[in-house]
Amino acid sequence: MAKVYDVPYMERTRDYYRAQGYINDYKWAYNHKTPFATLTKPIDKCHIGLITTSMPNTENGRSCRQIYSTPVSPIPDSMYTSELSWHQSVTHTDDVASFIPLKQLMKLKDEGKIGSLAPHFHSLPTDYSQRNTIENDAPEILERLVGDQADIAMLVPL
Repeated sequence: MAKVYDVPYMERTRDYYRAQGYINDYKWAYNHKTPFATLTKPIDKCHIGLITTSMPNTENGRSCRQIYSTPVSPIPDSMYTSELSWHQSVTHTDDVASFIPLKQLMKLKDEGKIGSLAPHFHSLPTDYSQRNTIENDAPEILERLVGDQADIAMLVPL
């Protein structure tokens, strides 16, 4: 049996940034009040909204770091992921279904396991500013999900 090692991610991240010359440690987000709610209806009646950190593979998606809303159909053949942090030596993002589960969710809808899929999925750029996330991105994503009448927000970061 292979030996399992815990990776001290937070400690390694602090050490990495200290080695880069940063004086102040990154402050990890912590919510004193969890922004989640109990479902008011069964999941097979819920409308699912999807949020990803990958960007559309378009000129705008590659150059403008902002929130995008993309129709769930047709499923895109590719997404812009090259500037995101993922283990590029052991995996790839050539298969969009491996990190944006639209096909899988459509199958669950067809099987009656979820009610429906929101008409858009939303791309949210990775941002290390908690203030920007809390004050700008989160309210905008919420507004878009409400506009799509989503009951559930499924977060699928890359």
